Amino acid sequence: MKSIKLAAAALNQTPLDWDGNVSHILAAIEQARDEHVHVLCCPELCITGYGCEDAFLARGVHETALEMLAEIIPATKSMVVCVGLPVSFEGNLYSAAAVIVDGALIGFAVKQNLAGDGLHYEPRWFTAWETGRVAEFLFNGTSYPLGDLIFQCSDVRIGFEICEDAWVADRPGGRLAARGVDVILNLSASHFAFGKHQVRQQFILEATREFEVAYVYANLLGNEAGRAIYDGDAMIASGGEMFASGPRFCYRDCVLTSAVVDVVAAETTGAAQQSAPTGVVCCEVEFLAGDASCNEVVRSEWEDSSHLKEEEFARAIALGLFDYLRKSSSRGFVVSLSGGADSAAVATLVALMVQFSEQDIGAVELAARLRLNLSNCKLADPADSKAVVKQVTHELLWCVYQTTRNSTDVTHSAAESVADGLGAMFCTIDVDSLVTDYTQKVSDILSRTLQWETDDLALQNIQARVRAPSVWMLANVRGALLLATSNRSEAAVGYTTMDGDTCGGIAPIAGIDKAFLRHWLKWMETTGPQGLCPVSELQQINAQQPTAELRPVGENQTDESDLMPYEVLDSIERLAIRDKMMPREILEVLVTDSVVVSRRADRRQVIEWIKRFFTLWSRNQWKRERFAPSFHVDDENLDPKTWCRFPILSGGFRRELEQLK
Repeated sequence: MKSIKLAAAALNQTPLDWDGNVSHILAAIEQARDEHVHVLCCPELCITGYGCEDAFLARGVHETALEMLAEIIPATKSMVVCVGLPVSFEGNLYSAAAVIVDGALIGFAVKQNLAGDGLHYEPRWFTAWETGRVAEFLFNGTSYPLGDLIFQCSDVRIGFEICEDAWVADRPGGRLAARGVDVILNLSASHFAFGKHQVRQQFILEATREFEVAYVYANLLGNEAGRAIYDGDAMIASGGEMFASGPRFCYRDCVLTSAVVDVVAAETTGAAQQSAPTGVVCCEVEFLAGDASCNEVVRSEWEDSSHLKEEEFARAIALGLFDYLRKSSSRGFVVSLSGGADSAAVATLVALMVQFSEQDIGAVELAARLRLNLSNCKLADPADSKAVVKQVTHELLWCVYQTTRNSTDVTHSAAESVADGLGAMFCTIDVDSLVTDYTQKVSDILSRTLQWETDDLALQNIQARVRAPSVWMLANVRGALLLATSNRSEAAVGYTTMDGDTCGGIAPIAGIDKAFLRHWLKWMETTGPQGLCPVSELQQINAQQPTAELRPVGENQTDESDLMPYEVLDSIERLAIRDKMMPREILEVLVTDSVVVSRRADRRQVIEWIKRFFTLWSRNQWKRERFAPSFHVDDENLDPKTWCRFPILSGGFRRELEQLK
């Protein structure tokens, strides 16, 4: 038996940020050396960034990645380091792991299975490597083995599963085990989704039991390229036991997780005769004994909470906003705070971003990362974390309530109360005169007065649209990001005004359904994330029925009276879009659904809801095409650019809906 210290680095990378990405890799190597790590695994494509999209097709990107690799190699003295990068070979592009030992490159292991569903479009840029194939790759005048390789470092054999390799039924791990591998390294770029941590943990532990290996899993961290959020999951396991697990949703650029494991040393007799053509690359490196007392499974209290989904949602979106803000070089956020659930949720998530980041990296680093001057905040005591959070939130988050004659004191009071409770800047703009001006101009053109009885939709939409220019202007003047406030339920049926409430550079909650948002806001009011205080001011939001407040006050407009109960809408959306059911199939499911039964809805009512959903879904694909980029938090996203494609023009399920009669 031999004890070796393994480590996984969670890195916050950015596509094509060569200097930044390499600096994070070098920081991980330096920290690993300080901790006497023997083998360090970094994430997939960490040199270029995973989300380079069609930039992967540029030859210059492949060439620069190799130049950056050359800069990393000398820093790896006295350890084994594996970093991910794209490698162009014989006209194809591959996702590879460069294996560096004691300051020398010794070869490239290549990904054998590509992710081509959901967020992932790897087959557009990459080619899957053929199982068992080994080739030679020329780099800086020297030939290196490339392909389905294992690396025997002294008497320890190391093999690779690169991200998707571990998610397929016929994963490479079984073949690696048959070849006597002691350690499997997994370089991953696995985006966050609810419950995904548990799935990763399961396939890692299963691998250690079935393949009898130690397993190292390294993942990306943060909002890398704009849409996907990476939780930085890093795990090290052996013998069906988790030896070390790193923290998730950190605000640091590099988080190292390490553990000492025992491996069965391979027979060294005849090892010198094994070479790249046999699929085994041999080298000598000294593995000193490690101290197993350093092993630690870091599991925050919130991960054991009965409200895990609420916690993950808060932490994922907050981290996504933090990285989007700093990587876009923006200087804050503007939210059109209506006094309703959606805008309140967006504002609350920004406030949580400040609190979580201050907890993790401290006030000074928080200010440096976001280019804030704390001296401008006029803090009585810069060491007072609560004061720092309040002042930074006030500096970063500006909330604007825009009123018309159809707005009520209830929503104005709710908006102001929430902004004050969060510590945000709050102001009110009366846009009623703008509504009147536009309405009169169009009336003059038509030679008639616009009226609610005949022009309902136009009169509603103009109120939402006139709110956009002022908040856009405020965001422009401040160099800030305007946050759109539409959710996934509204996106599904187009219950949103284009160039109105859809305005924004990023749509933080467009990937989550309204029913969960309402539930989450109640949780934030009474409980909140572990270690933080709840926001009691949300009570005024939660006490209301969701309403757009665009019709005259006396009509008592609500979202659900315009559409259907949100729980029903979300059920139909999942069945239709996620599960690909047709209207008749959905009808048979819904008539016995507990939510529908509790609403005492008869079959005729259910048919009307289904018709309304499919009609609005088909009619409003053009709106979904124009939504600002959204964050992905589960497998039910409707973003047509990365997840759910549907034609802008279609037959609208007319035949299928007719069959419901």
